[in-house]
Amino acid sequence: MGRLQGLWDRPGFRWPALAVVLILLVVAPYLFGPYATVILTNALLYVVLALGLNVVVGYAGLLDLGYAAFFAVGAYTIGIVHHVYGLDFWLTLPIAVLAAAVAGVIIGSPTLRLRSDYLAIVTLGFGEIVRFSARNLDITGGASGISGIERPWIFGWRMQSTLDFYYVFCVLAILAVIASLRLADSRLGRAWLYVRHDEDAAEAMGIDRVKVKLAAYVIGAIYGSIAGAFFAVNLGAISPESFSFQQSVLILMAVILGGMGKVPGVILGAFIVILAPELLRDVGELRLLVFAAGLLLVMLFRPEGIWPSRRR
Repeated sequence: MGRLQGLWDRPGFRWPALAVVLILLVVAPYLFGPYATVILTNALLYVVLALGLNVVVGYAGLLDLGYAAFFAVGAYTIGIVHHVYGLDFWLTLPIAVLAAAVAGVIIGSPTLRLRSDYLAIVTLGFGEIVRFSARNLDITGGASGISGIERPWIFGWRMQSTLDFYYVFCVLAILAVIASLRLADSRLGRAWLYVRHDEDAAEAMGIDRVKVKLAAYVIGAIYGSIAGAFFAVNLGAISPESFSFQQSVLILMAVILGGMGKVPGVILGAFIVILAPELLRDVGELRLLVFAAGLLLVMLFRPEGIWPSRRR
């Protein structure tokens, strides 16, 4: 894997490899059929979510155990605004993004001054508060959730089929990858790197650690809200159980398994956590046990992830 990472860092290898991956994504539905297309769509959704959490955990070094809350904010904003006001999806999407960003600021401003352990507890609590609210408020449909969410139009074409949404999520994943790579190489990305490794030294260099952390938290929230918005219109219905603590753990697992702070690793981790249980269906009820054992072995023998960051 180390040799492959070395090749990836060479532009002469990276761009042809990306072109091959893009071609495979385009033809995959025709090679593997409708059921595989649904699974791949879900994997691409997790790529977007994992890349968003990677900004928080991998770039800025913050332990977030409630990331599914922003996923829920995006999805429920789409559902509620559509039901109450009947707004088009594309008009509602910016509202969903803004709602998640505001939630990120409200939660992040007071809590990002805390150290990692306390921050993890606060984010876990936030995630559970959002899910509990969604389950008990009338406007969110209670435990039954919201159904009948209208699917959007784009350039006179209505997204309806599984194939339509597969390609939409392909585009979303590609945009998320590009944004993540740009962020990593930006001035803000370098500030995150300094804060992650040594907060005191970063402050001595003039970096406002709270503002830098808050930027990561809000950007991660925006990723989650966009994923949630498209998740809602893809399914046409949402319920609180789609945004449980287990969902946050699964997204975090993708980031840690692949390699925190490394975009190719996070993508790989997202595909593994979605595809591995499906590939293990032949072992029946033991599939989750086999999957968990495999994850444990990876954590034991590659604690930095399958594709760890080479930055120092």
